[in-house]
Amino acid sequence: MISEPSRHCAVELQALPSRIGQVRRIISAQLRYWHLDPLVDHAALGVTELLTNVHRHAQPDKSCTVEVELLLDRLTVSVHDRDSRMPAVRDADPSATSGRGLAMIAAVSESWGVRPGDGAGKVVWFTLAAPSFATALPPLPVYGSTTDGPFGPGAGVTPEPARTRTRSAVVG
Repeated sequence: MISEPSRHCAVELQALPSRIGQVRRIISAQLRYWHLDPLVDHAALGVTELLTNVHRHAQPDKSCTVEVELLLDRLTVSVHDRDSRMPAVRDADPSATSGRGLAMIAAVSESWGVRPGDGAGKVVWFTLAAPSFATALPPLPVYGSTTDGPFGPGAGVTPEPARTRTRSAVVG
């Protein structure tokens, strides 16, 4: 039996350059909390590209919601904005400095797509295959006065000293 078949996180924001980096860090931290470290780079890249698209193209404003959901062995990252225009993968000129975002998402994700939003706008999403152990692991504990800490009971036991020669260096 799976103890937590679904995990969900949502962040509402204005897709401004300063906020994109903050949301990338929030999503990365959340994935680490869920023991999904192998997915952090691809998820951070994907969410950065989707939020950049909202910043550059969405109208009437830059309001959006980023959602991350782990359901069994699939992580879905989605961005819902209020612009109903659907994006498309473009063939970017090799010397172009933009226009490759959706192609990069397609390259690093298991699947991706776009659908009309509930009521207004659209949702652009992508999925990543989660490690099979991710749904079985409990969230990382928060250490405090009610736990044994990161080393568990008996942590006060001093290990035998190493039998190798000790070296020191002064960096100047």
